[in-house]
Amino acid sequence: MILLYFNLINAILLLFALRFRYPYFIAEAKYMCRIAISIYRTPKFLKSNPFYTLVDRFLDSVQKNPHKAFIRFQDETYSYAQSDKQSNKIARSLLKHAGLHEGDTVALLLGNEPMFLWMWLALAKIGCSAALLNHNIRSKSLVHCFTCCGATVLIAGAELQDSVEEVLPALREQGISVYMLTDQVTAEGMESLTDKIAQASDEPIPADLRANITFSSPAVYIYTSGTTGLPKAAVIAQRRLWAMSFFPSVCGLKSDDVVYICLPLYHSAGFTLGFGGAIERGATVVVKSKFSSSQFWDDCRKYNVTVIQYIGETMRYLCNSPKRVSDQVHNVRMAIGNGIRPEVWRTFISRFGNVDIKEFYGSTEGTLGFLNYAGKIGAVGRVNYFHKKIYPYALVKFDQEQDEPVRNAEGFCIEVVKGETGLLVAKITQKAQFGGYARDPKQTEKKKLYNVFEKGDVYFNSGDLFRTDHENFIYFQDRVGDTFRWKGENVSTNEVSDILTMATSIEEANVYGVTVQGYEGRTGMATITLKKDHQFEPDAIFSHVTTYLPSYARPRFIRIQDCLAVTCTFKQLKGKLVEEGFNPAVITDPLFVLHEMVKSYRPLTRDTYQSILDGHFRL
Repeated sequence: MILLYFNLINAILLLFALRFRYPYFIAEAKYMCRIAISIYRTPKFLKSNPFYTLVDRFLDSVQKNPHKAFIRFQDETYSYAQSDKQSNKIARSLLKHAGLHEGDTVALLLGNEPMFLWMWLALAKIGCSAALLNHNIRSKSLVHCFTCCGATVLIAGAELQDSVEEVLPALREQGISVYMLTDQVTAEGMESLTDKIAQASDEPIPADLRANITFSSPAVYIYTSGTTGLPKAAVIAQRRLWAMSFFPSVCGLKSDDVVYICLPLYHSAGFTLGFGGAIERGATVVVKSKFSSSQFWDDCRKYNVTVIQYIGETMRYLCNSPKRVSDQVHNVRMAIGNGIRPEVWRTFISRFGNVDIKEFYGSTEGTLGFLNYAGKIGAVGRVNYFHKKIYPYALVKFDQEQDEPVRNAEGFCIEVVKGETGLLVAKITQKAQFGGYARDPKQTEKKKLYNVFEKGDVYFNSGDLFRTDHENFIYFQDRVGDTFRWKGENVSTNEVSDILTMATSIEEANVYGVTVQGYEGRTGMATITLKKDHQFEPDAIFSHVTTYLPSYARPRFIRIQDCLAVTCTFKQLKGKLVEEGFNPAVITDPLFVLHEMVKSYRPLTRDTYQSILDGHFRL
């Protein structure tokens, strides 16, 4: 007995010693355990015959917990069994009226609602892939997104009929069948679908309709929400969909969790992580039409939400909302997402309670992801030996001016040292495949780097810059396109933006580089919004930027707008701002230029603009 107590005490002391010597030991052990479980389960699905798809996982939950809540939307609750039957009705109506077959692609133009989820389940049951269209796009962009996925059928929500009618001639030229979720339509070239669904049987769909689906078959097409150019359709194969759906369980999602999805379902975060992750765990989802900072916590209390998603600026919006006495009255235990800045992270925890924030890095089309499982504020992950062994990656030196990795005399890339910023590249292997972009071989090829460390190897170019610290934590620094060079120095737009928003009067800041006649590189410009009841303070802002930013990083131009343009996932749009530059003859918004002589920002007039071009006013 004494020996038993002695061994127990030694074990406890060992754990304390490990915790002291390796403070992230327990968090890392949990993470590796969850990774191991995922790795163990994945081959069972991939090697099954017929292939075990995510919809098969859903059907298992229907059998196991038919009456469990699957979807909650507004004041309605739909069980797993009800969702199964509804998707059966949709599948049968599409088989009968749209003539769909296994392998076809259907484009969905729908908002955040249960029908979106039922529609995907229905298509998956009959072996079809879905292209998830952004319902905010119009005209040329909408036609482009539809065309590049190779869909033969378009299904759209009733509220989006105007958008569809605008591009209907182009769709009819391509022989596309268009279905609206209404009981009847009057426009020629469209058919109603809601009435057909209501008349269809809810009997189970035979599994042999999807018997030829494999792990490499396209499951969905998700469009990258890039800040410039037309969207690209990333091909998400069945294998990739499984990997993305497993991710929430690696974060700690459980079957009894209630997941709040307020991000767009046509985006990878809302669809694969929120919806897919819930199916993989057999959990419940709460679907919100769109993000609302004023309704967010009320919804969390109403639906007893335990897990939330965030992306981009949503956390900052929540922190900037009016304070309430009920701020910490909720059951949210975990937040999964990316893009939260350190100061917002601290504010969020302080105000809303000890929510376990799982900050991660990953892109829709990428082959690699990181997870900050240790909760280190500001980091997106940590270098892990086993993770790197399974999914090889590196941070390599990058030339900002040439817009390409630096190579040595042998022609190979050069890894950066710890603490130095480098471009993330991930090796493309059998386990980490790059699906590319649908019908766009040129853009697909642009994302590949050849002969990175040895002849014949191929790596995925993430286009993102990172650095690691002395504890091996990984920090996102910038997008390659979000870093510009001025006066021989690299300027991080994120860093400058963070500094600007520390100023008393500035609410938001979108920082970018603009070309100026007679100067090499690009000079810094910031488009900002002001806080409520605040005015632009030229002297104070000048003092602020000169105090906190080196000379080369200080924005030479400031443009003031009422609100900043962002993508559907709250990424700031820079392309149009860069194109418009700083010409007061083109821009009607207030413009200011940094004036070193008077130690202030001064209005940018047409005369001053011309003086800059003539080289008389030095930047």
